Amino acid sequence: MTLSQKAFALMQYPLPHRAISRLVGQLAECRAPGLKNALIRAFIQRFQVDMRQAQEPDYRAYATFNDFFTRALKDDARPVGEGVISPADGALSQFGRMAAGELVQAKGHRYSTRALLGGDAALADTFSGGSFATIYLSPRDYHRVHMPVTGTLRETIYVPGRLFSVNQATANHVPGLFARNERLACIFDTEHGPLAVVLVGAMIVAAIETVWAGQVTPLAGTPQRTRLDKPVTLAKGAELGRFKLGSTVVMCSAGAIDFSAFAAGAKVQMGETLGHAPS
Repeated sequence: MTLSQKAFALMQYPLPHRAISRLVGQLAECRAPGLKNALIRAFIQRFQVDMRQAQEPDYRAYATFNDFFTRALKDDARPVGEGVISPADGALSQFGRMAAGELVQAKGHRYSTRALLGGDAALADTFSGGSFATIYLSPRDYHRVHMPVTGTLRETIYVPGRLFSVNQATANHVPGLFARNERLACIFDTEHGPLAVVLVGAMIVAAIETVWAGQVTPLAGTPQRTRLDKPVTLAKGAELGRFKLGSTVVMCSAGAIDFSAFAAGAKVQMGETLGHAPS
């Protein structure tokens, strides 16, 4: 298994990540009923998607594959727990304290908060000694991202990059994966101090959207920082953004969070309590 995982990771290096992703993105926006219904039906069967939780359970009612993929759930499908909650459905692949300004990617791989946030040393320092959690969203998961705690958006940082797959096989073998891929870091002020919710793009992820700016257009060159003219405050559990096809969320908190109830790889759902942060 390790050899096959390594081969899978290595074969991604020469691939035209962006071209493949944009092509899949165009297919996912197709409105031809025959094609889009066939794609959605095949996806539901392949990944055993539970449509009973969706506000619209009839897959044929979605205008495009992306509308299906970013589908809303019923109001009671994800109760919001106490403390710091999971921002997304997925696997809690890594979590813990940030030591020496670094996060754990996988066994034997670490990467820096500074690199993750686009190279700003001062911003990275505000998270020194804090906690992080990485949640991998598999194809079958709910793909909207929500607020772990109540916060007011300070700024966003768009960081261009590659589009490696972000599954565990790739995380095990591509150094600095989450700081290499295209991503959007959303920086919030909260009662527990600064909070960064980083939406990491991946192979065939055609777009990342936020509730305040709509679709984030991929940009070339250096990181693009954006401050809003009017503050945006989002309550705990409120939708923050969404992925048009799956990816990963990295949450960085300036405060310490106790994750003792979990083991690496644990399945979590949006709204589930991850831990508690000191005031």
